[in-house]
Amino acid sequence: MSDRWAVSDVDKLAIILGHVAVGFFVFAVALDLPFNGLVSSLRSVLFFSAVYAMLVLALNLHWGYTGVFNIGVAGFMAVGVYTMAILSSPVDAGAAGIPGLGLPLPVGILGGMLMASLAGLVAALPALRLRADYFAIVTVALSEIIRITLKSRTLQQFTVPWLSTAGGLSITSRTTGTGGATGISMPGNPLRLLFYEGFGPAAEPALLGSVLFPLFEGLRIRLIPPGSSWLGVVPLPAFTLDLAVQPPVIVNAAYVLVLTCFVALFYVLLVRVGNSPFGRVLKAIREDETVAEALGKDTRRFKIVAFMFGCGLMGLGGILWQGSQGYTNPGAFKPIITFYIWVALIIGGAGSNTGSVLGGALFASLVWQGPTYVRRVVTNYVEFGGTPANFTAAVGPLFEGKVLPMLSFLLANVSALRFILVGVILVALMQRRPEGLLGHRKEEAAAIPLGRPGSADGDSDGPDAADAVTDGGEPQ
Repeated sequence: MSDRWAVSDVDKLAIILGHVAVGFFVFAVALDLPFNGLVSSLRSVLFFSAVYAMLVLALNLHWGYTGVFNIGVAGFMAVGVYTMAILSSPVDAGAAGIPGLGLPLPVGILGGMLMASLAGLVAALPALRLRADYFAIVTVALSEIIRITLKSRTLQQFTVPWLSTAGGLSITSRTTGTGGATGISMPGNPLRLLFYEGFGPAAEPALLGSVLFPLFEGLRIRLIPPGSSWLGVVPLPAFTLDLAVQPPVIVNAAYVLVLTCFVALFYVLLVRVGNSPFGRVLKAIREDETVAEALGKDTRRFKIVAFMFGCGLMGLGGILWQGSQGYTNPGAFKPIITFYIWVALIIGGAGSNTGSVLGGALFASLVWQGPTYVRRVVTNYVEFGGTPANFTAAVGPLFEGKVLPMLSFLLANVSALRFILVGVILVALMQRRPEGLLGHRKEEAAAIPLGRPGSADGDSDGPDAADAVTDGGEPQ
């Protein structure tokens, strides 16, 4: 067991994410946030960690398993999100909104996944005959075509034929659209109905909300009552531990729990796919497609199925991400989103599902949100005075031995400096660990460790067995 603890990817994931959670807890304490602010900060970090983990897992199916170079992730996300919004948004959207078709939300989610898969089929059928670099160009071009099409005024509103049952069956039409550059409203988050009786700001709490909201809003523990003293001699100051959490934070934290469950489902699904005969063919295609074809496998069909499956998961990941916002627009699906997801996959390591979760969480927490928290903590304790207007003005005081102007300039521009941090991380990984933190490119042919009974290879408690299966059952 001790050997497994030293090498198991799942254990490494738990240890690293535990340290990340402790780090952000320290940030919250340093910022002197109330408990409500602490929960809200951790919820934000976990939200982005979960959505990135899901999308990186889907990309790992393309690149880590099949070797398909897809850099159009944002486009497939957009197809899933907009399809769900058009299918499930209310018919009566108000004067300023874009009406939807009013179908149930599960139908909209399933439709979004199917449309994302069909978009993947459209890209894969003609393009998978190309080499990896040319296929990458096709996918990024398709992603931009999708985004620009969603901005089109032509599709801002349009009518579709509709089967009406009012007064008998008849063919009518309904108006819907993409909203153009201004975007489109999303259906209400059904999780909210567990806590409120409606989606409006004035909605009354439902049964669960009426129980939890008063409980957490008034959660204060009096540790030292007023008038207390030590040994009846030394008076002690009154102290109350304030653990109050506001209703919006409770609802958002519940949604993060739902996202965590979806991450687990993505993980289990892709581990099983990787260990199946289908998954082993995908890995054979990744290593040498010619050899796989020589063994009688229709590699093009396998790649098309895997690509469509991954695109459907990307559509679902986009729905779970944007669906909680209540609104989306084409600007949310720029190519930079695909770049972020690829960086997260590189950090975690292609070919490892555990590495995909780790990479998504580390990118979202440390690389993307970590610098912002560092800036808040430093500016909370250090008085910088004025911030230099440009880099030249910040460099000048360094020759006089003044460091604070440069530090103030760097902290004020931390959003831009995050891109430099991403570049430094990528260069360091390419030089020192090109396979990523938990990347696995060499794997056993069998899904279980093989060996003679009684030998070291067949001993399930031996180090060889621990090395053979270290990624939640994923063969290495």
